Amino acid sequence: MGMWASLDAVWEMSAEKRIFGAVLLFSWTVYLWETFLARRQRRIYKTTTHVPLELGQIMDSETFEKSRLYQLDKSTFSFWSGLYSEVEGTLILLFGGIPYLWRLSGRFCGYAGFGPEYEITQSLVFLLLATLFSALTGLPWSLYNTFVIEEKHGFNQQTLGFFMKDAIKKFIVTQCILLPVSALLLYIIKIGGDYFFIYAWLFTLVVSLVLVTIYADYIAPLFDKFTPLPEGKLKQEIEIMAKSIDFPLTKVYVVQGSKRSSHSNAYFYGFFKNKRIVLFDTLLEEYSVLNKDIQEESGMEPCNDGEGDSEEIKAKVKNKKQGCKNEEVLAVLGHELGHWKLGHTVKNIIISQMNSFLCFFLFAVLIGRKELFVAFGFYDSQPTLIGLLIIFQFIFSPYNEVLSFCLTVLSRRFEFQADAFAKKLGKAKDLYSALIKLNKDNLGFPVSDWLFSMWHYSHPPLLERLQALKNSKQD
Repeated sequence: MGMWASLDAVWEMSAEKRIFGAVLLFSWTVYLWETFLARRQRRIYKTTTHVPLELGQIMDSETFEKSRLYQLDKSTFSFWSGLYSEVEGTLILLFGGIPYLWRLSGRFCGYAGFGPEYEITQSLVFLLLATLFSALTGLPWSLYNTFVIEEKHGFNQQTLGFFMKDAIKKFIVTQCILLPVSALLLYIIKIGGDYFFIYAWLFTLVVSLVLVTIYADYIAPLFDKFTPLPEGKLKQEIEIMAKSIDFPLTKVYVVQGSKRSSHSNAYFYGFFKNKRIVLFDTLLEEYSVLNKDIQEESGMEPCNDGEGDSEEIKAKVKNKKQGCKNEEVLAVLGHELGHWKLGHTVKNIIISQMNSFLCFFLFAVLIGRKELFVAFGFYDSQPTLIGLLIIFQFIFSPYNEVLSFCLTVLSRRFEFQADAFAKKLGKAKDLYSALIKLNKDNLGFPVSDWLFSMWHYSHPPLLERLQALKNSKQD
């Protein structure tokens, strides 16, 4: 009888309270699920203290221990930062932080002579204040992650001055993109009539394509130095490989990622017949400035004939070296170009745009529901920006979780296919060694809990990738 009375009490609640309660309940359910998964993985970090037999040939005990301790520290940081984020979000909702910030934005607009009829102007002020608040509250966590965890494990290459300058620059660039794009989107929704969701979707499609096109040429260089890959054997072999699969390569760049972090990466970008490849200097053994630092720290002077250099010092330097040899870099690029050749990039764009269209359509269906606004403290007005926030961030959150998991599963499938493509190019052996080196350089922990891996890993675990490559690895 008590259970039925409780259910009756729930249904007697107003629709607004049920919506608000459901949003909070789902948010904490997701948080507890993520915490449960993280705890399972953390147990792996704590209990797996020796290199498993199957890893004995690819990882030494020193690197294994370093990666274990690094991942343990990251896990601890993730727990506390995640808890803070969840508590902060809950308090903002419970104490009416969103309507308060909207009213505050209205007061600022009023001081400048803009009344309530200037909703888009007020929306931009709201966005500016919200992103500023997020940046300030996230700054201590970012500082700790960079200058304590990443510094402790040898990845951070930034000074505090560089970090702060970078953070300010990122905030300014973000506002220069976010505010005008948001203003145009809100305007399109306002004047679009019954089919505004189609126009809004088309607008976001155009914006995303433009940003992808201009990012590496005009935005990324604001933060990192891009230089053309020097003429030489590596560049020639990259061009030959690209031509062999009809990849329309126009330029190859090296980005100086080592001034920020010793983590490594590679990617390509561009549409149609204008493709560019970007290699992080930390990926390239012969270009990484970190390797020069290692030699200097070891006190090993370059010598033309190699005589007089201690074999022990040489071994230590070789073991500590960052990045991959040219053949391994080509294998990594073979994998990346596999994503292009197999249509993974286009498929991801299509999925993203189908999802975007569906979300805008459902937004058009729900935006007129007053109870959604009342549930979050908006009793007298229904601002379009607030509607976007409520529906996309809160109402769609269950759907977003399911979609995210499905995309993670699809991503792992694509990664195996790209590895298989590199294998067909005759790069299996070099990709095998490159994956081991990249795992070592980035202190990736090769042992994972199956449930944590299934839910979170967009790339297959190292051992699974190596096993797939080993089946047909060249001698």
